[in-house]
Amino acid sequence: MGVGAMGLNKFPHHLYAGDRKKFAHDRVILGNTSIEVSRMAMGTGTSGWNGRSNQTRNLGIRGLSDLLRNGYDNGITFFESADQYGSHPHIREALKKIPREKVVILTKTIASTADEMKEDLSRFRKELGTDYIDIILLHFQRAVDWNIRKKGVMEVLSQAREEGIIRAHGVSSHSLEAMKTAIDEPWVQVMLSRFNPGEARMDGSIPVIRQVLENYHEKGKGVIQMKVFGGGDLTNKQDDCLQFALGHSCVDSFTIGIEQADQLTDLLERIPAASVRG
Repeated sequence: MGVGAMGLNKFPHHLYAGDRKKFAHDRVILGNTSIEVSRMAMGTGTSGWNGRSNQTRNLGIRGLSDLLRNGYDNGITFFESADQYGSHPHIREALKKIPREKVVILTKTIASTADEMKEDLSRFRKELGTDYIDIILLHFQRAVDWNIRKKGVMEVLSQAREEGIIRAHGVSSHSLEAMKTAIDEPWVQVMLSRFNPGEARMDGSIPVIRQVLENYHEKGKGVIQMKVFGGGDLTNKQDDCLQFALGHSCVDSFTIGIEQADQLTDLLERIPAASVRG
């Protein structure tokens, strides 16, 4: 797989062109969760791992919090983060000038045990400066039996949802096997999956991944698309990538790792144009 999946042929705009414009700030519901988010999420984890990302490295707390508030002022009410990105304090700073109930915060955990998950729940809320977290995902799942290995973690998150500490839980998948396991796992309410027209850094071919995402959607699971631009491999095909994302009814929302204000402005303009391009 690779960028050749899109590069070898002219992008079939007619297959994905909508009859009305779609916008980054459109309100959508994630599956059966009743959680309303903006169509585009502000991602905070470009090249993110080990507690850092491009956003936290290059922008700092003030810079990233200002960027998140810029997004909010433009109708983007969905912030995507992870413990491994180190961006919780930056979101906390943004929330000082944004009503907490007006935004949806998604974060991710690499906890392996129930005790680790309990500790994460407490720490995450302190770092984010909030009493509750909207969505927590199991980060970077690759094993086919992740739902067995993570049983204790899942039970803690289920209890947290019952207590109102979180609103939904799910998985960020990084293998086709892990994705398929999530189809029939009733615990999964939200899925974060790699999907783009170049098959860049994806877990299978476009037809295979599309079918998995459609299966998620049919079962009422919220679907969030990541790697919209193939982790940077497809940045020269942004309009094609955006139209691809916008043209799939099995995708509720998508996250893009935005690193500066002019990139945000550009995306806000590109998205509606791409959605109806024929």
